[in-house]
Amino acid sequence: MEDVQSIAASIRTARKEAGLTQEDLAQLAGSSERTVRGLETATGNPSLRAVVAIANVLGLHLAAE
Repeated sequence: MEDVQSIAASIRTARKEAGLTQEDLAQLAGSSERTVRGLETATGNPSLRAVVAIANVLGLHLAAE
């Protein structure tokens, strides 16, 4: 669960540093504001596609180990 919390915090921080609202990020990623909110609070069950799209907009890189 720590990984999920860490990803959520990274997405929230990167979005705020980019000066984007959750709505802005959702539009840029082709997702919904609800999905962005769920990612940032580590709730819900977003698709991997949504996570990758949001990370890409923010310039974040996901890695599988």
